[in-house]
Amino acid sequence: MNELINIWLSEQGLKAQYLASAEIAVGVGLIFFIASLSYYLAKHQILRLVHKVIIKSKNTWDDTLLEHNVFTRMTLLVPLVLILFLSPLILTTNTLTLNALMLLSKIFLTFQISRCISAMLNVSRGLYQESAKQRFLPLNAIIQMIKLVLSLVTAIVIISLIIDRSPVYLLSGLGALTAVLLLVFQDTIKGLVASIQISANRMVVAGDWIELPKYGADGDVIEIGLSTVKIENFDKTITTVPTYALISDSFKNWRNMYHTGARRIKRTIIIDIASIEFYSAEQITQLTNAHLLQDYLSNKQHELSQSESGNNSNEVSQSLNSLNSRQLTNIGTFRAYITNYLQKNGHVRDDLTCMVRQLTATQTGLPLEIYCFANTTNWLEYESIQADIFDHLFAIAPQFDLRIFQHPSGHDWQNNH
Repeated sequence: MNELINIWLSEQGLKAQYLASAEIAVGVGLIFFIASLSYYLAKHQILRLVHKVIIKSKNTWDDTLLEHNVFTRMTLLVPLVLILFLSPLILTTNTLTLNALMLLSKIFLTFQISRCISAMLNVSRGLYQESAKQRFLPLNAIIQMIKLVLSLVTAIVIISLIIDRSPVYLLSGLGALTAVLLLVFQDTIKGLVASIQISANRMVVAGDWIELPKYGADGDVIEIGLSTVKIENFDKTITTVPTYALISDSFKNWRNMYHTGARRIKRTIIIDIASIEFYSAEQITQLTNAHLLQDYLSNKQHELSQSESGNNSNEVSQSLNSLNSRQLTNIGTFRAYITNYLQKNGHVRDDLTCMVRQLTATQTGLPLEIYCFANTTNWLEYESIQADIFDHLFAIAPQFDLRIFQHPSGHDWQNNH
């Protein structure tokens, strides 16, 4: 090929002292022209045809190849391969230019092959995320680890090409640097081990709502990486925590709540103890009009009548009837009302725990804890259901002659005066 170029340049009347340089320039130009033409054909003709075929196909997995630019990266391999094979054919006499061009083509070819493999790894991750129902496999961390190893191998191969030594020669020298490598990549190694443990124990997957108070994280997991976990908080901020923190520190995972389809309501109403009292017969009669209390009052009146018939046989107990007999209290009736109200509420799950219980009395009053489950996991709907329940309970409490405790305010002091 050099002879043909030399003859052509001589026919053009080029002087003999410039033939060698012109021959190199023409040869390099011809190589780059063919490489550029091949790149144009591959990217703007063949690749466009491939895109049309993929778009028209019914398969979805091939769309992922386009999304991660696999074919686009492969088109760059065509000119590099042509440069690698054409250089020895065209530049046969000039060793320096040939060696430089061959070295550059090998370096860029190695780098581009690494990028293509990286794109294929991204494709495998995308296909797994689309098809997997439960993403317990730590594929993201594994792929990042493979990419790290791939980058190291690529760097070693490129360095070996530059110094013209076998890659084995460089790898043999890495043994002495093992301690340094372990120190540099300690977070990566810990993250990989943590990812495997998280996957094996099925602790967290992407999409879970978790809370890590130590790191101020409260939101959805969007990515579990090799060294970090990204959590999108509900205020749309992103918290990044080390992967091994999910093993070394405690956290709360709300995944099972979504699987159950219910969200717990657990809140207290503090009753002023001074407002707790027995009900008189007139007050009980007034309460019988309440639909939610009819069964409760009927049963209680029957129990009380039986208890009183037993106490009436004793003359001493008759004189102390108010002390010895069982009587209805407003706090007990209020608890029964709340229980029936929750059971009749269409937004509260009746197949899960639903109760109203007294907690230990404190200096602020007697806490009544409402414990039940809303029939939704949607945050907005849940808050609306919870608010409706307590709006009603706060408003209905005075009907039972009960006072909700709150610390005295300026309005209270003014009323006292």
